[in-house]
Amino acid sequence: MVFSDRISGVQPSAIREIFKVLGDPSIISFAGGNPDPSTFPADKMAVIAAELFEKQPSAALQYSVTEGYPALREKIAARLKTKFNIGTENDSLLVLTGGQQGIDLTCKVLCNEDDVVICEEPSFIGALNAFRTYKTRLRGVPMDDDGMNTDALEEVLKSEPRAKLIYTIPTFQNPMGVTMSLEKRKKVYELAKKYGVVILEDNPYGELRFAGEDIPSIKSFDTDGIVVYCGSFSKILSPGMRMGFVSAPAEIAAKMTVGKQVTDVHSNIFFQMLVNRFLEEYDLDEHIAKIRVLYKEKCEAMLSCLEKHLPEGCTFTHPQGGLFIWCKLPESIDANVFSKELVKEKLAVVPGSAFLTDEKTQTSCIRLNYSMPTIEQIEKGTEILGRCIREKM
Repeated sequence: MVFSDRISGVQPSAIREIFKVLGDPSIISFAGGNPDPSTFPADKMAVIAAELFEKQPSAALQYSVTEGYPALREKIAARLKTKFNIGTENDSLLVLTGGQQGIDLTCKVLCNEDDVVICEEPSFIGALNAFRTYKTRLRGVPMDDDGMNTDALEEVLKSEPRAKLIYTIPTFQNPMGVTMSLEKRKKVYELAKKYGVVILEDNPYGELRFAGEDIPSIKSFDTDGIVVYCGSFSKILSPGMRMGFVSAPAEIAAKMTVGKQVTDVHSNIFFQMLVNRFLEEYDLDEHIAKIRVLYKEKCEAMLSCLEKHLPEGCTFTHPQGGLFIWCKLPESIDANVFSKELVKEKLAVVPGSAFLTDEKTQTSCIRLNYSMPTIEQIEKGTEILGRCIREKM
């Protein structure tokens, strides 16, 4: 079979592939990015769902508007403005099929083949693969402890006249867990403005802060209409609903609406109505506060266990929120080979190469997730990790 140029060179997500081995209950997974199922408000959703089917079955099962369920759009826009100062009179909000669709649509409407998308290095594999399907060229910018290196970013902008997009996850970055400083956020914005490039700010983890102080989003000081902001309910309500949203300059949002019409017509209207009712009847901030307590406990447990079990020569990030820890192993270890060996020891991690603009680059880094495993699994899994590293040294 001959496949299109758009898709033939794109490899399956390493994370999705790893999921195939996780059917074995004996395997401890530090690999995924799933929220803890105990955080799903299933009981409340069950009541809302029953009421929707009883009282509004036609609306819940019928076609709807592409931009999203109007009442939900209004609530999301109001919450973004009130809590985060996101959105101006020149912005529009769309409800999407997960935050991933916001990434895809932004590239779809702004980038042509051979245009350049500038990414943090490492970065979210789902975004990298989306950009690859549009035949863009990826240019990675190295990461510091406080976000992407802005000097390196400017060098890329200077050297790439076809740069169209800067993709960033400023808060609790995937895969590293680090957070971009306010100074760097402002610098990234000024550079985008100077070189005429749009910023795609992806923020699926921003509300999961359990330590430190909140930092304003880049979109919150977007007075020039150059920032597309992607958010999601996946990490705070449920990923399976596939409920995301984007706040974007109206001109860009209008084109994204057309792009969405030819992709899926509209996002699942039943779940849009369900989320809308949840926001009406329950305190979302109170719900999120409980999630933060849980993830704080799990993150602290994993950090403590890594300190205890990993040998000298290993380093790892100390996130203040989100779901991930980035672990650098001794240089002699090839993370691709090592991650496969770990599966035989009943432990799953993601090799760092999955998050690089060039997937063939060898790295000794791995990504660890602490939201899904239990405290007992964290203890056992880190012990396995430490033992296997020592055996390779």
